[in-house]
Amino acid sequence: MSYKVAAFYQFAALPDYRELREPLRAFCAGLDLKGSVLLAREGINGTVAGTDEAIDALAHEFAHGALFGGRLDNLEIKFSTSAKMPFGRLKVRLKKEIVTLGDAAADPTRQVGIYVDAAEWNALIAAPDTLVLDTRNAFEVAMGTFEGAVDPNIKSFGQFKDFAAEQLDPARHRKIAMFCTGGIRCEKASAHLLARGFAEVYHLKGGILKYLEEVPEAQSRWRGECFVFDERVALGHGLRERTREPAGDE
Repeated sequence: MSYKVAAFYQFAALPDYRELREPLRAFCAGLDLKGSVLLAREGINGTVAGTDEAIDALAHEFAHGALFGGRLDNLEIKFSTSAKMPFGRLKVRLKKEIVTLGDAAADPTRQVGIYVDAAEWNALIAAPDTLVLDTRNAFEVAMGTFEGAVDPNIKSFGQFKDFAAEQLDPARHRKIAMFCTGGIRCEKASAHLLARGFAEVYHLKGGILKYLEEVPEAQSRWRGECFVFDERVALGHGLRERTREPAGDE
């Protein structure tokens, strides 16, 4: 059987995030979902997999259920499929940040970059005055990226601050278009750059996954595959799973 995979996040005030952990874990376990969910004061971030009915029930709970009480009213959620269960177990963890940058001034609930839909992305990154910036880790960039994108060559997202301080200049880089897997890292990164005085910061709404889902391959400026943090390893155009290779030495 195949499984439905949901990748989701939202920056939202969850001061009771500690109390939400066990009810959310129990709800997911009751649906036999597996995957990982992060809860923090600033919001929720996760990827889980299960049957179609189970994933639909979770999405309904997020949108209409009593658990979050309407606070996830702007949830970014994307669906894909997996030929096999891509997770070994269910984890619901508490964190200081749902994506770790370590900059208190980077608050996406206060200011964030300009969202660009997948259909409008090609025109934006083709403009000669646009600096196209991949905010992901170096090993992810090595698997695939957009034509002409700058690789910050970072090992973890927390190093993005150092890259920005050393390599980016608000006076020179007046128009920045950034992207990441699902959009969450760009929320923090764009908030960070805006707080540092950058005037015009755009980011791909829904991330690479939404682009690969919506933009036909013949019109795509994406090259390679998009790494995902589960046993599927990477996805291509149409969110197709990469061809599995025999396991070998790492």
